[in-house]
Amino acid sequence: MKVVFHIDELEKWTETANNVKNLLKEPQKIDIIVLINGSAINGYLATENQTFIATQGVTFHACNNAMRANQITKDQLPENVVVVPAGVLDLIDLKAQGYAYIKP
Repeated sequence: MKVVFHIDELEKWTETANNVKNLLKEPQKIDIIVLINGSAINGYLATENQTFIATQGVTFHACNNAMRANQITKDQLPENVVVVPAGVLDLIDLKAQGYAYIKP
């Protein structure tokens, strides 16, 4: 099973973190990606999100377009974050690969 959580609003980080943590409790193996774009990209810099970003078994993507729009560089992001050229294109690609789409 594969799922991508999409956050494009800063206030959705906590809800997404709770959803992902609950999903990780399931016994079956689930490939989880959290894609961040829009103004939510600033959540990568917030201290309160660092524990979630470090969650084992979760891959984090950051939209390069949103990073540029918010003056955020790759060096400012946590080490495990994968920068993708465009968040929307990443979502299209992940959906084509069979990922379920969740937008909290």
